[in-house]
Amino acid sequence: MKILALILAKIVGTVLAADFVGGLVHWLEDAYVREDTPILGKRVGRPNIVHHHFPRFMTRFSWWFTSRELFLLSAVVVVLAWHFGVLTWEVWLFAIVAANANEFHKWEHRTRKENGRFISFLQDIRLLQTAKHHARHHTDPKNSHYCTTTNVLNPVLDGIRFWGGLERLLERTTGLKRHEDTSIRGHGPGPTWLEEYRRQPA
Repeated sequence: MKILALILAKIVGTVLAADFVGGLVHWLEDAYVREDTPILGKRVGRPNIVHHHFPRFMTRFSWWFTSRELFLLSAVVVVLAWHFGVLTWEVWLFAIVAANANEFHKWEHRTRKENGRFISFLQDIRLLQTAKHHARHHTDPKNSHYCTTTNVLNPVLDGIRFWGGLERLLERTTGLKRHEDTSIRGHGPGPTWLEEYRRQPA
């Protein structure tokens, strides 16, 4: 019984660790990556801006398009763990969950019909984050609920103002400031190139 409880605790802890890392990457994208950011601007910044203006647009994309950056980061974790001889099932679980954080995110923007019964069931029993929970991230001022895998971490991290604290720390130590989100009411209308997305049906 103790062994089973320990395994269950490890699974929960690993999933939450992966959820946190996915949230950390999401926060970095939202707060600091712009469309003109070197290297990341075109591949990360621009799609992220589109997503904040038109949240359901991401549902059109393939798994690879939405998950490639997290997949590559997770692959690096697996390779390093293998190199140092610590490639355990916990590392594999972490990598799989972290690599799919944006896929879970995509499911939160799809309808129940689009998701199908199985994914909808996992959301209903709270094994995966619900659309209602994630909707708070898209509510002005859009600076909370960055974790997209479970409903567990966001209330804790937002309750202690974790992300705002990190932003203040970065500004004081490096001078780096959070960039303006033009999808927030009163901060628009956003880059002119958004027109090509605005003209397309939802």
